Amino acid sequence: MSRRKIAEKMIPFIPPIILIATLSFLETITRMEILPSLFFPPPTAVMATLYNMTTEGALLDHLSATVIRLLTGFLLGGIPGMILGMMMGWSTAIRRILDPFVAALHPVPKISSLPIIMIIFGIGFVSRTIVVAVASFFPMLINTMAGVRQIHPIYFDVARNCGASRLQVLRHVVLPGSTPFILAGVRLGLNVSLSISLAVELLLADKGIGTLIWMAWQTMRIEELYATIVTAALVGISIRIFVQLLLNRCVPWATKART
Repeated sequence: MSRRKIAEKMIPFIPPIILIATLSFLETITRMEILPSLFFPPPTAVMATLYNMTTEGALLDHLSATVIRLLTGFLLGGIPGMILGMMMGWSTAIRRILDPFVAALHPVPKISSLPIIMIIFGIGFVSRTIVVAVASFFPMLINTMAGVRQIHPIYFDVARNCGASRLQVLRHVVLPGSTPFILAGVRLGLNVSLSISLAVELLLADKGIGTLIWMAWQTMRIEELYATIVTAALVGISIRIFVQLLLNRCVPWATKART
Protein backbone atom coordinates (compact mmCIF):
# COMPACT_ATOMS: atom_id res chain seq x y z
CA MET A 1 0.00 0.00 0.00
CA SER A 2 1.38 3.38 -1.02
CA ARG A 3 1.98 6.22 1.43
CA ARG A 4 -0.73 8.27 -0.26
CA LYS A 5 -3.39 5.60 0.33
CA ILE A 6 -2.28 5.21 3.94
CA ALA A 7 -2.52 8.98 4.42
CA GLU A 8 -5.99 9.05 2.83
CA LYS A 9 -7.20 6.32 5.20
CA MET A 10 -5.82 8.23 8.16
CA ILE A 11 -7.58 11.50 7.29
CA PRO A 12 -10.97 10.61 8.90
CA PHE A 13 -9.19 9.92 12.21
CA ILE A 14 -7.34 13.25 12.32
CA PRO A 15 -10.26 15.53 13.42
CA PRO A 16 -11.23 13.28 16.40
CA ILE A 17 -7.59 13.04 17.44
CA ILE A 18 -7.20 16.82 17.31
CA LEU A 19 -10.45 17.29 19.26
CA ILE A 20 -9.49 14.78 21.97
CA ALA A 21 -6.01 16.27 22.29
CA THR A 22 -7.41 19.81 22.56
CA LEU A 23 -10.00 18.84 25.16
CA SER A 24 -7.41 16.92 27.16
CA PHE A 25 -5.08 19.92 27.12
CA LEU A 26 -7.87 22.27 28.22
CA GLU A 27 -8.93 19.85 30.95
CA THR A 28 -5.39 19.73 32.27
CA ILE A 29 -4.67 23.45 32.34
CA THR A 30 -8.05 24.30 33.85
CA ARG A 31 -7.71 21.66 36.58
CA MET A 32 -4.24 23.02 37.34
CA GLU A 33 -5.73 26.55 37.56
CA ILE A 34 -3.41 27.83 34.85
CA LEU A 35 -6.60 29.25 33.36
CA PRO A 36 -9.16 30.60 35.84
CA SER A 37 -11.96 28.03 36.13
CA LEU A 38 -14.45 30.85 36.76
CA PHE A 39 -14.20 31.90 33.11
CA PHE A 40 -12.81 28.69 31.59
CA PRO A 41 -14.53 25.67 33.18
CA PRO A 42 -13.09 22.19 32.49
CA PRO A 43 -14.55 20.46 29.42
CA THR A 44 -15.84 17.63 31.63
CA ALA A 45 -17.86 20.14 33.66
CA VAL A 46 -19.27 21.63 30.45
CA MET A 47 -20.21 18.16 29.17
CA ALA A 48 -21.87 17.31 32.49
CA THR A 49 -23.86 20.55 32.34
CA LEU A 50 -24.84 19.83 28.74
CA TYR A 51 -26.05 16.36 29.77
CA ASN A 52 -28.08 17.76 32.67
CA MET A 53 -29.65 20.46 30.49
CA THR A 54 -30.59 17.82 27.91
CA THR A 55 -32.12 15.37 30.38
CA GLU A 56 -34.09 18.13 32.08
CA GLY A 57 -35.67 19.05 28.73
CA ALA A 58 -34.98 22.79 28.78
CA LEU A 59 -32.21 22.60 26.20
CA LEU A 60 -34.27 20.55 23.76
CA ASP A 61 -37.16 22.97 24.10
CA HIS A 62 -34.97 25.95 23.21
CA LEU A 63 -33.15 23.97 20.52
CA SER A 64 -36.41 23.05 18.79
CA ALA A 65 -37.43 26.72 18.73
CA THR A 66 -34.14 27.66 17.06
CA VAL A 67 -34.33 24.82 14.53
CA ILE A 68 -37.93 25.64 13.60
CA ARG A 69 -37.04 29.31 13.09
CA LEU A 70 -33.93 28.32 11.14
CA LEU A 71 -35.67 25.90 8.76
CA THR A 72 -38.76 28.06 8.25
CA GLY A 73 -36.69 31.13 7.46
CA PHE A 74 -34.36 29.18 5.17
CA LEU A 75 -37.24 27.73 3.16
CA LEU A 76 -38.92 31.14 2.85
CA GLY A 77 -35.71 32.79 1.66
CA GLY A 78 -33.72 29.96 0.09
CA ILE A 79 -36.30 28.68 -2.37
CA PRO A 80 -37.01 32.11 -3.93
CA GLY A 81 -33.25 32.74 -3.95
CA MET A 82 -32.64 29.51 -5.84
CA ILE A 83 -35.39 30.22 -8.39
CA LEU A 84 -34.20 33.77 -9.00
CA GLY A 85 -30.59 32.59 -9.17
CA MET A 86 -31.51 30.13 -11.94
CA MET A 87 -33.28 32.88 -13.85
CA MET A 88 -30.32 35.24 -13.51
CA GLY A 89 -27.83 32.54 -14.46
CA TRP A 90 -29.83 31.42 -17.49
CA SER A 91 -30.94 34.80 -18.82
CA THR A 92 -28.38 37.52 -19.54
CA ALA A 93 -31.10 40.18 -19.71
CA ILE A 94 -32.51 39.31 -16.27
CA ARG A 95 -29.00 39.21 -14.80
CA ARG A 96 -28.12 42.65 -16.17
CA ILE A 97 -31.31 44.11 -14.74
CA LEU A 98 -31.17 42.56 -11.27
CA ASP A 99 -27.45 42.18 -10.60
CA PRO A 100 -26.94 45.84 -9.57
CA PHE A 101 -29.66 45.47 -6.93
CA VAL A 102 -28.10 42.24 -5.66
CA ALA A 103 -24.70 43.92 -5.50
CA ALA A 104 -26.17 46.80 -3.51
CA LEU A 105 -28.25 44.78 -1.05
CA HIS A 106 -26.05 41.76 -0.45
CA PRO A 107 -23.29 43.53 1.58
CA VAL A 108 -25.82 45.17 3.92
CA PRO A 109 -25.80 43.38 7.33
CA LYS A 110 -29.03 41.42 7.43
CA ILE A 111 -29.54 41.96 11.15
CA SER A 112 -29.79 45.70 10.39
CA SER A 113 -33.08 45.02 8.60
CA LEU A 114 -34.67 43.80 11.83
CA PRO A 115 -35.97 47.23 12.99
CA ILE A 116 -37.67 47.86 9.64
CA ILE A 117 -39.17 44.36 9.62
CA MET A 118 -40.43 44.81 13.19
CA ILE A 119 -42.10 48.11 12.23
CA ILE A 120 -43.96 46.32 9.42
CA PHE A 121 -44.67 42.91 10.97
CA GLY A 122 -44.44 43.63 14.69
CA ILE A 123 -42.43 41.86 17.38
CA GLY A 124 -43.02 38.15 17.10
CA PHE A 125 -42.23 34.92 15.30
CA VAL A 126 -43.02 36.37 11.85
CA SER A 127 -40.52 39.23 12.02
CA ARG A 128 -37.77 37.01 13.45
CA THR A 129 -38.34 34.44 10.73
CA ILE A 130 -38.32 37.03 7.95
CA VAL A 131 -34.89 38.26 9.06
CA VAL A 132 -33.60 34.69 8.77
CA ALA A 133 -35.24 34.39 5.34
CA VAL A 134 -33.52 37.56 4.13
CA ALA A 135 -30.17 36.20 5.36
CA SER A 136 -30.58 32.90 3.48
CA PHE A 137 -31.85 34.50 0.26
CA PHE A 138 -28.56 35.89 -1.05
CA PRO A 139 -26.26 32.85 -0.54
CA MET A 140 -28.76 30.69 -2.43
CA LEU A 141 -29.21 33.26 -5.19
CA ILE A 142 -25.51 33.89 -5.78
CA ASN A 143 -24.44 30.24 -5.62
CA THR A 144 -27.27 29.09 -7.88
CA MET A 145 -26.51 31.82 -10.40
CA ALA A 146 -22.82 30.86 -10.38
CA GLY A 147 -23.75 27.20 -10.79
CA VAL A 148 -25.87 27.87 -13.88
CA ARG A 149 -23.30 30.20 -15.42
CA GLN A 150 -20.44 27.70 -15.07
CA ILE A 151 -22.24 25.10 -17.22
CA HIS A 152 -20.42 24.87 -20.54
CA PRO A 153 -22.49 26.31 -23.44
CA ILE A 154 -21.91 23.16 -25.46
CA TYR A 155 -24.39 21.29 -23.25
CA PHE A 156 -27.12 23.80 -24.13
CA ASP A 157 -26.22 23.53 -27.82
CA VAL A 158 -26.43 19.74 -27.72
CA ALA A 159 -29.79 19.86 -25.95
CA ARG A 160 -31.20 22.34 -28.50
CA ASN A 161 -29.87 20.29 -31.43
CA CYS A 162 -31.65 17.25 -30.00
CA GLY A 163 -34.91 19.22 -29.95
CA ALA A 164 -35.15 19.59 -26.18
CA SER A 165 -37.72 22.02 -24.86
CA ARG A 166 -36.84 24.68 -22.29
CA LEU A 167 -38.35 22.52 -19.56
CA GLN A 168 -36.23 19.56 -20.66
CA VAL A 169 -33.12 21.73 -20.75
CA LEU A 170 -33.92 22.88 -17.23
CA ARG A 171 -34.43 19.32 -16.02
CA HIS A 172 -31.56 17.58 -17.80
CA VAL A 173 -28.93 20.32 -18.12
CA VAL A 174 -29.45 23.22 -15.72
CA LEU A 175 -30.44 21.33 -12.60
CA PRO A 176 -27.78 18.56 -12.74
CA GLY A 177 -25.07 21.00 -13.77
CA SER A 178 -25.78 23.51 -11.02
CA THR A 179 -26.67 21.13 -8.17
CA PRO A 180 -23.17 21.15 -6.55
CA PHE A 181 -23.29 24.95 -6.40
CA ILE A 182 -26.88 24.90 -5.14
CA LEU A 183 -25.90 22.56 -2.30
CA ALA A 184 -22.96 24.80 -1.48
CA GLY A 185 -25.52 27.61 -1.26
CA VAL A 186 -27.66 25.44 1.02
CA ARG A 187 -24.75 24.99 3.40
CA LEU A 188 -23.86 28.68 3.36
CA GLY A 189 -27.49 29.71 3.65
CA LEU A 190 -28.16 27.43 6.61
CA ASN A 191 -25.01 28.57 8.40
CA VAL A 192 -25.83 32.24 7.85
CA SER A 193 -29.43 31.60 8.89
CA LEU A 194 -28.22 29.93 12.09
CA SER A 195 -26.00 32.91 12.92
CA ILE A 196 -28.80 35.40 12.29
CA SER A 197 -31.29 33.27 14.21
CA LEU A 198 -28.98 33.23 17.25
CA ALA A 199 -28.45 36.99 16.94
CA VAL A 200 -32.20 37.62 16.81
CA GLU A 201 -32.73 35.40 19.84
CA LEU A 202 -30.04 37.30 21.73
CA LEU A 203 -31.88 40.55 21.00
CA LEU A 204 -35.56 39.87 21.55
CA ALA A 205 -36.68 36.23 21.48
CA ASP A 206 -38.05 34.52 24.58
CA LYS A 207 -37.01 31.04 23.47
CA GLY A 208 -34.06 29.61 21.55
CA ILE A 209 -30.36 28.81 21.83
CA GLY A 210 -29.49 32.49 21.64
CA THR A 211 -31.86 33.20 24.51
CA LEU A 212 -30.14 30.53 26.62
CA ILE A 213 -26.74 32.09 25.85
CA TRP A 214 -28.00 35.51 26.94
CA MET A 215 -29.61 34.18 30.13
CA ALA A 216 -26.45 32.22 31.05
CA TRP A 217 -24.33 35.32 30.55
CA GLN A 218 -26.64 37.52 32.62
CA THR A 219 -26.62 35.08 35.54
CA MET A 220 -22.90 34.16 35.16
CA ARG A 221 -23.66 30.47 34.74
CA ILE A 222 -20.49 29.89 32.75
CA GLU A 223 -20.89 26.13 32.34
CA GLU A 224 -24.34 26.65 30.80
CA LEU A 225 -22.93 29.37 28.56
CA TYR A 226 -20.29 27.04 27.13
CA ALA A 227 -22.72 24.13 26.95
CA THR A 228 -25.14 26.21 24.89
CA ILE A 229 -22.35 27.36 22.56
CA VAL A 230 -21.37 23.70 22.10
CA THR A 231 -25.00 22.98 21.18
CA ALA A 232 -24.91 25.68 18.50
CA ALA A 233 -21.67 24.18 17.18
CA LEU A 234 -23.31 20.75 17.02
CA VAL A 235 -26.12 22.25 14.94
CA GLY A 236 -23.49 23.59 12.54
CA ILE A 237 -21.86 20.15 12.31
CA SER A 238 -25.28 18.62 11.63
CA ILE A 239 -25.77 21.07 8.75
CA ARG A 240 -22.45 20.02 7.25
CA ILE A 241 -23.30 16.31 7.52
CA PHE A 242 -26.77 16.89 6.05
CA VAL A 243 -25.41 18.77 3.04
CA GLN A 244 -22.69 16.15 2.49
CA LEU A 245 -25.32 13.39 2.46
CA LEU A 246 -27.34 15.36 -0.09
CA LEU A 247 -24.20 15.86 -2.17
CA ASN A 248 -23.39 12.14 -2.12
CA ARG A 249 -26.99 11.32 -3.01
CA CYS A 250 -27.73 13.96 -5.67
CA VAL A 251 -24.34 14.42 -7.37
CA PRO A 252 -22.28 11.27 -6.74
CA TRP A 253 -20.19 12.01 -9.82
CA ALA A 254 -18.92 15.22 -8.19
CA THR A 255 -17.82 13.46 -5.00
CA LYS A 256 -16.19 10.61 -6.91
CA ALA A 257 -14.27 13.09 -9.05
CA ARG A 258 -12.60 14.52 -5.94
CA THR A 259 -11.56 11.13 -4.51
